[in-house]
Amino acid sequence: MMISNLLLVAGVAVLSMACRSFSNRALFRIGTIGFGATSFLAGWLLGGRLWLGVALTISWLFLPWLEILTRIRHLRLPMDRTLKPRTPPNRNSFPGFSEITDEIETEGFEYLNDIGWNHEDSRQFFRVMDGGSRKTQACICLAEQNEFAFHYTTLTSRAADGRIFMTWNYPFSYGLKLPPQLKVHRYSGLGPFTEMLKMHDRFLKGQGVDSKQLLTEDPAETVHIMQTEMRAQISHNIDLGLLKPEGDNLIRYTPRGMFFLWVQFLRDFIRLS
Repeated sequence: MMISNLLLVAGVAVLSMACRSFSNRALFRIGTIGFGATSFLAGWLLGGRLWLGVALTISWLFLPWLEILTRIRHLRLPMDRTLKPRTPPNRNSFPGFSEITDEIETEGFEYLNDIGWNHEDSRQFFRVMDGGSRKTQACICLAEQNEFAFHYTTLTSRAADGRIFMTWNYPFSYGLKLPPQLKVHRYSGLGPFTEMLKMHDRFLKGQGVDSKQLLTEDPAETVHIMQTEMRAQISHNIDLGLLKPEGDNLIRYTPRGMFFLWVQFLRDFIRLS
């Protein structure tokens, strides 16, 4: 009986991993559910306790606390992030970077600069491109933390009344609260940049914003504008109690901020599973 139970648990685990290897959303979700089922069966059939199966299944939801308490709790980041010229990433650290740049340039955007900031094991790179008469800025972003890295693209239009409209394909739920003047629309499609650009135009129309209300920005002010917006976001999260100043121009997550990160993980778990 024990051997058959062990084979059943192993079979469900292998099937779950196989389902998650497909890009099909339905199969991926079945695979996620399968991991929960594997935990439940391991506790029930191998551990011999129904409550143990339930506990092991629920434990998946609390797994992020291991990362939060061991790494995030000790993480310190600069409050003021000075953007400086940066060398573009190579193909090993950012495959497809040149291809994304070509797609954006094909739509009439012009290269402005490569900038970024570094602090210990945290690094962020931005390639900023100007849309000219579109009054929209495109940005290719690479975020790195130790060995973990991901990239995303943003389209940003700034209105004369101080509102900022951004369309992005940021792959996770964001780890900070966005300031009220920043209106964000998530592009979840896998299509080309042209589709993202069309969605941004629809987003602006949906917000009742036309080209006359958008600012024509001086490219020379790009770095200053981006630094100011990042500082405003940090200040907003300090005011909300998610971040706290620490030492010389550093910030860290508060207990409330760490709980917020956990909730964001749960949102990703539901959305991506």
